[in-house]
Amino acid sequence: MADLTVSVVSADAEVWTGSAKQVVARTQVGQIGLLAGHQPVLGILAEGEVRITTTDGSIVTAKAEDGFLSMQNDVVTIVAGTAELV
Repeated sequence: MADLTVSVVSADAEVWTGSAKQVVARTQVGQIGLLAGHQPVLGILAEGEVRITTTDGSIVTAKAEDGFLSMQNDVVTIVAGTAELV
């Protein structure tokens, strides 16, 4: 299975960028899990955690709010008003 390319950015900084197997985030319509090959999606973030499972199996967790996430062609971009690693 292919990997995802993931970027988490806030209004003033790049929080995390790397390769991942899975991204789980909370949107205004519920939690979403993204894997390689997922259909394109655009969602408005709800306050909460973004959980990224990296290609080596480790978990990166960021708190994000006030923003959106998008995925297209196995590239996930999360843009938040505020975001920080937990």
